[in-house]
Amino acid sequence: MQNADIARILNRLANMLDIEGANAFRVHAYRSAAQTIESHPRALQEMVTHDAPLTELDGIGRDLAEKITELINTGRLTVLEEAEKRLPSGLLQLLRVSQLGPRRIRQLHEALGIDSLETLKKAARDGRIRALEGFGEKTEAGILKEAERLNDAPPRTRLDEAHRAADDLIAWLEHAKSAQRLSAAGSLRRGRETVGDLDILVSSEDGPAIMAHLMAYPEIAETVSHGKTKSTLRLHSGLQVDVRVVGDESFGAALYYFTGSRAHNIATRKMATDRGLRINEYGVYKGKQQLAGRTEEEVLAQIDLPWIPPELRENRGEIEAALEGTLPELVTLDDIRGDLHMHTTASDGKASLEDMARAAKRRGYRYIAVTDHSQRLAMANGLDARRLREQMTEIDALNERLKNFTVLKGNEVDILEDGSLDLPDDVLKALDVCVFSIHSRFDLSREKQTARILRAMDNPYVNILAHPTGRIINGREGYDVDMEAVLHGAKARGVFLEINAQPARLDLADHWARMARDIGVMLAINTDAHATEQLGHMALGVTQARRGGLERQDVLNTRTVTQLRKLMKR
Repeated sequence: MQNADIARILNRLANMLDIEGANAFRVHAYRSAAQTIESHPRALQEMVTHDAPLTELDGIGRDLAEKITELINTGRLTVLEEAEKRLPSGLLQLLRVSQLGPRRIRQLHEALGIDSLETLKKAARDGRIRALEGFGEKTEAGILKEAERLNDAPPRTRLDEAHRAADDLIAWLEHAKSAQRLSAAGSLRRGRETVGDLDILVSSEDGPAIMAHLMAYPEIAETVSHGKTKSTLRLHSGLQVDVRVVGDESFGAALYYFTGSRAHNIATRKMATDRGLRINEYGVYKGKQQLAGRTEEEVLAQIDLPWIPPELRENRGEIEAALEGTLPELVTLDDIRGDLHMHTTASDGKASLEDMARAAKRRGYRYIAVTDHSQRLAMANGLDARRLREQMTEIDALNERLKNFTVLKGNEVDILEDGSLDLPDDVLKALDVCVFSIHSRFDLSREKQTARILRAMDNPYVNILAHPTGRIINGREGYDVDMEAVLHGAKARGVFLEINAQPARLDLADHWARMARDIGVMLAINTDAHATEQLGHMALGVTQARRGGLERQDVLNTRTVTQLRKLMKR
């Protein structure tokens, strides 16, 4: 059982208890433990096998450690099974509707018997929801509109979870004696924020030997099909995997073909046809003669194209740019000099101010901004003006001890419903970096939500709009906002937006990142880390930026700290 599987189960339990109305601190404990486990560098399965105490992990006491051990040893969690007997599982799907939190879902279930997306939609169409206290006609219409966009199909796998599954399987296949080159392909290689299934390619002259080694992989839950050069499997996580073996002379062609996207491949196959050539998963052919196939570069050269980064292969202008010699030089992880959004134990983080700073320094960064929550988020232990000023003093003292590294004074200040901010201007003025964001009233109309954000931008002391749409991947849709108007507003005011690299957010989406680039709004790629391990999410944020076609100069935190300070002064 992988850490991600354990975290997913604990989050499911937390959601069910939250809907039931269980003690808020108990619910928070499960969510917090899931967050800790998901980012923990050591597999808890291994810790349990070697009798390493799970209570050493932050936020995991004896009772929770016993439950995790039960889950690892038996594959079952009694407390979850009991909760599932008490509540219909379809209630969890309702959390994907942004207007519905646990309290409202409980109210709908108790008053109207709603227990699935289908029964929710029917009740809304029948006009039965508006009569409940706290809802009304407008809220009912918003619920119906969003529920109709959703369906009961299982959600696609998040990018970070797909990466872990692919990395583990590739590490297993590397031990097969006849394996040569290995790679993930498909939407995972293109960096899409969710993945439907995995494509794994292996070059080898002995397909049956690779397949035999594959079938001993302990994460296999079901063998869908099994052959000499291709097998389809389902992992314990539910993720489906296709593993293909090709000769090494065809590995580049197979990698290109199975990376996709389909629209990109159709366009390049037409280019090949126009030249009297044929491209397939085995190579580039003129008649029966293979002209190329060993590498992707060889394949593309046959149709007069340079290598195109996988993140751009969506047939959104990358082929035309390649032909014109104007492909962007995409930003890389090595370009990032700092991280401008993170949390410490002062609010809801897991590590101290100094621990976060030293962990970032070990990653080669030159600066960070510490941006704990403001007072409005009481459940996150948000900072009021007094506590924030105390933290600023603590940062000054830490900066005196650190060498060649700067901790910037920051805060993630809440945007209130009317667009005002959660802390007074005299406090915000003293910050080096002010991140501002929405954590409430997702149900405002498009016009009001947009006006709310633009008014917040009018404050001269804010800098970076965090997780700009508020979405949670596989959890909830973002709030309704005119993102183009927000981007133009940011440009006019000298404000920046964020690509939040938390794998459940990856917010902005790639198409909005591309629009920001075209409008001329720089984006900060930030991890929103709540633990030192989560600083590693930066790689996912960089992938999202690359899918948006961003270059180094389009990203705020590729600047030096001196350049950054100037940009923060509006």
